[in-house]
Formats: sequence, C-alpha cells, structure tokens
Amino acid sequence: MTKTKTYAALLRGINVSGHRKVPMAELRSLLEGLGHTDVRTYLQSGNAVFTTDSGAGEDELRTALEDAIEDRFGFRVDCLVRDGDYLAAVADACPFPAAELQGKQLHAFYYSGPADPERFASIDREAFLPEDFALGDRVLYLYTPEGLGKSKLGEAVSRPSVVKGLVATGRNWNTVLRLIEMTRED
Repeated sequence: MTKTKTYAALLRGINVSGHRKVPMAELRSLLEGLGHTDVRTYLQSGNAVFTTDSGAGEDELRTALEDAIEDRFGFRVDCLVRDGDYLAAVADACPFPAAELQGKQLHAFYYSGPADPERFASIDREAFLPEDFALGDRVLYLYTPEGLGKSKLGEAVSRPSVVKGLVATGRNWNTVLRLIEMTRED
C-alpha cells in the first residue's frame, strides 16, 4: 500500500492583472478530479495543498497538473510540486534571520532544478547591498529590506539569462510559512 503524502502545488504567473485566470475553486475541483484529496488553496496567486496516495513523484504530479490546467483553461501554466518535508527543510535552511524580518522582506524562489552558483556568478552582489541572496536546494533565498516591488536584486536574479531552462516561482516568507503549516495539517 502506498503511503499518503501531502504536497504543495505552486503555480507560476496566474491571476495577475486579470490575465491567465485560474479561479481557486476550479483549481481545487481540478486537483480533486486528478484523484487528490484534502485539497485546499491559499490566496489567489496559485498555491494549493493536496494529499495523494498515488505513489507518483513530484515531476509526475506536476505534469498531470499542467496538462489538466491546459485542458480546462486553454493555456499552459508552469507549476512546481513540492512535498511538505521539502518546504520545511527550505525554511529550516534559510540563512537569513527570518524570525526577525517582515514577510515582505524575505522570499523563496523555488526552481525546477538545481540553483547552481554558476548561474548567478555574473551578478555583482556588492552593487545591490543591503539586498542579498543565498542559494539552497532548488531554491534562492532573497532578502529585500524594502520589499520585492522595489528590489533591483530581485530583477537581477530573475533575468531570463540567469534562470534559463528553469521554472521559477517566488513566494514571500509569510506564504512560505503558511504552506508549511498547511502541508502539516491533518
């Protein structure tokens, strides 16, 4: 018998300025239609939590979700699927003093593959201080004292030449923590 596991689905670039609309009720229905249970969403920006006993891995779950979204809404949405243990490990490994910061000051950019230091070698980190970033397991931690909306470093680490070939989607620290809570709720 396959063990039930809880995952978070992180959808990239939906419900922004009225474009690529994916209503959360329909996303929940779509996930349930894929056979997942205990489906919940958080905010309108594409965060869903679900449990499954399918035995499928993150990549299989991601592909099934991307295909289902395209079938239902007529456009493709890049998604990342991560289990609760991974999300908790990302938070535990954060090199910045998360407990001392506001949620808008710290972000996690999740990647579909390794966050290799070579990708970011061209970024002159000193030029962006006091903003800073650190790399982890398929994640980039971004410290933005004035928030992401005013961040020049956020733009630099998101350039297509830097993240080429990766699906990347960011969440502020409040969302990071809430998704961890949701993947632990029973």
